[in-house]
Amino acid sequence: MKVKLNRNKSGASSAQVKRGQLLLKMADRMIRKVVALILALCLDLSLFYASDRFSFFGHVARLWLSAALRWSAVSFTVQVILGDLKPALIRYITAHSLLQAVFESGSRTLHGEDSLCGRAADARCWLMFTGAALGAALFWETTIPDADDAAETKEEKQKSRVLFMRVLRLFKPDYLLLLAGLLFLSLAVLCEMFIPFYTGRVIDILGSHFEQNEFLSALLFMGLYSVGSSVSAGCRGGVLMCAISSFTCRMKVKLFEALTKQEIGFFETIKTGEITSRLSKDTTLMARTVCLNANVLLRTFIKTVGMISLMMSLSWKLTLLVLMETPITGLIQNIYDTKYQKLFQDMQNSMARTNDTANEVVFGIRVVRSFHTETHEASRYDKRLMETHSLKKHRDTVRAIYLLARRLTGLAMQVFILYYGRLFIQKGQMTTGNLVSFILYQSDLGDNIRTLTYIFGDMLNSVVAAGKVFEYLDRKPQISTDGKLKPDEMKGHVTYRHLSFAYPSNPSRTVLQELSLELKPGQMTALVGPSGEGKSTCVSLLQRFYEPQDGEILLDGNPLRSYDHHYFHKKVTAVSQEPVLLSGSIRDNITYGLPNCSMEEIKEAACKANAHDFIMKLDQGYDTEVGEGGGQLAKSERQRIGIARALIRKPQVLILDEITSSLDIENENKVLQALANCPNQTLVVIAHSLKTIERADQIVVIIGGKVKEKGTHQELMDLKGVYYKLKEELFTERTN
Repeated sequence: MKVKLNRNKSGASSAQVKRGQLLLKMADRMIRKVVALILALCLDLSLFYASDRFSFFGHVARLWLSAALRWSAVSFTVQVILGDLKPALIRYITAHSLLQAVFESGSRTLHGEDSLCGRAADARCWLMFTGAALGAALFWETTIPDADDAAETKEEKQKSRVLFMRVLRLFKPDYLLLLAGLLFLSLAVLCEMFIPFYTGRVIDILGSHFEQNEFLSALLFMGLYSVGSSVSAGCRGGVLMCAISSFTCRMKVKLFEALTKQEIGFFETIKTGEITSRLSKDTTLMARTVCLNANVLLRTFIKTVGMISLMMSLSWKLTLLVLMETPITGLIQNIYDTKYQKLFQDMQNSMARTNDTANEVVFGIRVVRSFHTETHEASRYDKRLMETHSLKKHRDTVRAIYLLARRLTGLAMQVFILYYGRLFIQKGQMTTGNLVSFILYQSDLGDNIRTLTYIFGDMLNSVVAAGKVFEYLDRKPQISTDGKLKPDEMKGHVTYRHLSFAYPSNPSRTVLQELSLELKPGQMTALVGPSGEGKSTCVSLLQRFYEPQDGEILLDGNPLRSYDHHYFHKKVTAVSQEPVLLSGSIRDNITYGLPNCSMEEIKEAACKANAHDFIMKLDQGYDTEVGEGGGQLAKSERQRIGIARALIRKPQVLILDEITSSLDIENENKVLQALANCPNQTLVVIAHSLKTIERADQIVVIIGGKVKEKGTHQELMDLKGVYYKLKEELFTERTN
């Protein structure tokens, strides 16, 4: 007991020692930072005042030399004390040291005079430069994170650039429309930039000695530029909308083709709502990436540069004042874009889930109606909608706060411009018309700068949508369709060799286990057994809907993957228990995938399926519309059309999965008799009808994914095994 107490005491004392050491290290780092800050400030302020004592090399050269000395001294001091210079600290020291020299050089170049902070060293100027450098550094770190601290962000940006260039290449067929849009864009920008200039010119003419010729000339140019801007902008919008429409249609076709080539397992793991969302919404967002966002970006950038040049010619001092708004606007926009991007992604996913819920209910409306779950499904859909609504409310709240901050910033800037503009007019440094033109430019410039910062976020959203589309476009089907084998004759000899399989949607459950089976040409093989034991899985693998994890299926001694895709599915055809009919006529459904079939071939297949008689009784015969999903026809009629669709292909291997459950005794006998007239055909039947099973040349009993018994009906009855026990169940099920 004492030993245990001593151990606890020693452990506690060890933890206290470690905690004390950690506190000492933290205190040491804090003291170093405080000392570095005090020394750096004192050194920088001393050099700032010392620079005013010397006048060698000229005034501007003295400022640049002082900036270099201050940067070197402060950097060296901080490096010695802290032992490391962070990139953010280097950027701040650089901006703080060079700002005075840059400002004074700009004042000399643009206005030909020194600024108030250029000659005598003033503590107020030092504080102003320090605050400006600190604001610039904070803006940089907020909007452009350091590479060491944001490697993942850098990788995402690189990925976005790659996606953007890929989308741009897809616009190659529409390059003429894009060039036309660029031309009209340039004309619209040039015209727009000169309208405020001539507006101010008109005001100056009206406010001074009125000269009619100058007044009419200014009005004429203002009118021409206005008309040119409107016409060019309208043409640009029309041309780009055409490009968007063309690109969207082309991308939807590409995406649809890529989806139809995916294996069945893909559609079992991806929800329908997500797929339809990619087709309907994300393809349109991709088009906006180039046609709208990139063009708006280019237009805004050109116009911003042009307006800043014109504003500098009117008043460089007011222009610098206006540009001070940019960091604040950029910071607000960056925060908003970060929030909006996450909300946008969440809303996309929420809407996809909502669409998926609606699709499930519409597709299974019969089940919903049968089990009286309308209220439950409505509640489930309402829950999905409320989730989306909550995200929209959050988005709208964020946008409202963003707009408020943006407008307050703009209002404050306009007050400053009016105040200083009045002072400049009183000093004779600008005219009233110049101030009006400047205010018009400033209002437009603020919108353009906000657009420049906003458009990157919007483009990022569009690129995210493009990434989702490319994810499907680039996905290679897990089942290869590159086979080339197309023999002139096929016997239809099928061999299952040691098959093991689990569905992609439930990989932990093995459905087939080391299953081996042989289907011979000219024979009818019936697969029997309880539901869920692997019968339908066997025929799904034979149709190449899935690939087995182990083993293989051979057709005439060759693996299924070696056959040409179209050739294989013409020779191996299936009719399911619930055949899917597509919207169109009966003729279209029977010849689905075979556009060159003659009417004689259609009628021959319909007769074999015992469908010709009821088709001819319809008002429009083979041209009768079946409705969506074949809803205009009875279940047995849909079943017979499905059989005709399979028989018209003259398959060598025909699979019938529970088709007799929808047929009465008379139709069942006629269909089976017609199939018996194809002596060389390999026929695979899954049925619970004892009469159908008794016709089979081979009966295979599958339980637990394994072949338990096989033989003829009489052989299995004599064996008195599993089949013998199932016989009464099968017979009763068919009778009911």
